[in-house]
Amino acid sequence: MGKVAQRKTERHNPLKPTGSDVKIVNIQKLQHLLAEDEEEEELNLNQKKDRPFQQGEGDDEEEDEDEEEEEEEEEEDEEEEEYEEIEIDEAEYEQEYGQQESRNLGELIMQKLNSKLQQKEIEEKEAEPAPVPEKVLLAYRKLAVILSTYKSGKLPKIFSILPSLNNWEQVLFITCPWDWTPHATYEATKLFVSNLQANEAQKFIQLVLLEKFRTSIEESEDHSLNYHLYRALKKSLYKPGAFFKGFLLPLVDGHCTVREATIAASVLAKVSVPVLHSSVALSQLLQRDYSPATTVFIRVLIEKKYALPYQALDDLVFYFMRFRNDNEEKEPMPVVWHKAFLAFAQRYKNDITDDQRDFLLETVRQRFHHAIGPEIRRELLAGKPRLTSGDNTKMVI
Repeated sequence: MGKVAQRKTERHNPLKPTGSDVKIVNIQKLQHLLAEDEEEEELNLNQKKDRPFQQGEGDDEEEDEDEEEEEEEEEEDEEEEEYEEIEIDEAEYEQEYGQQESRNLGELIMQKLNSKLQQKEIEEKEAEPAPVPEKVLLAYRKLAVILSTYKSGKLPKIFSILPSLNNWEQVLFITCPWDWTPHATYEATKLFVSNLQANEAQKFIQLVLLEKFRTSIEESEDHSLNYHLYRALKKSLYKPGAFFKGFLLPLVDGHCTVREATIAASVLAKVSVPVLHSSVALSQLLQRDYSPATTVFIRVLIEKKYALPYQALDDLVFYFMRFRNDNEEKEPMPVVWHKAFLAFAQRYKNDITDDQRDFLLETVRQRFHHAIGPEIRRELLAGKPRLTSGDNTKMVI
């Protein structure tokens, strides 16, 4: 075996020393070679000193010098070979193990990236709606015909399992909900609101119930809402979060008329809603641009007389205060706005600070209504200032 075989065995040795260990070993080899050179030079000098003078001394010296030069050349060649072997060992070590480490790190990163990309592709494929089987398609098309003429009675079982389907939205539109009768819409609302989570029920309310609500008011001769749709709207309030996010706020954002707001607000007034849901919905309405329809909902939520958190109360104060010194609004405020202002003063006159009370009185003076204005001023002046932060009667969210 030679040095090459020895190098191969070292290369495949799992206990191969690190780069620092290799350098230490190489330095020790160099020191050992230099020490041997010094010892040989000392021996040669001692031999020259001890040698007696003889005839032909010059010739012997020349021969010795030639021999020494040859030996030195051989030693230099051996040293160069050793140096080359050491450099080759270091280069091979760095080339093998350094590249292997960098290659392993790069491959590891690429593997992780590829696995994430593959996982993302799988999730996207799973998110894509799968094609509906032909038998299911035919069954729900028949159900669509039934729902378009439904008045009363028991509905097919394939209708009752709709909320349990993963792709219920896709299957729902096969039944053509825009053609459903009001009776079928009520049954569907009761089914979906009872069996779906709030975020899923919100989708049904916004996609189906909201559109049926607006279409019914628009197409009726007296612009009234069908009784069964009115019942469906009340039923949807059993999931208040889904109702506010899927019906009320989209209705306000979609150019709601005062007629639509009045009908929807009458439903809201008849059903008890948790205070947190009401306060969040109220804050959302107060942050929107002014419109008479928005004020209708604000008034209804105020008249529920909830113990609102201070954040919602401050939003109410700022809502009415922003109409002070409003030069762009030249027309008088509608009666519904003054009624909402009066409801706020009657219910929360003891829950505002003195500074807020002064600003509101100034708003009353600038936006004065001959019938409602004096009543608002009287309620505000009769109130007591809000207690400091030591009072914990209000929730803070």
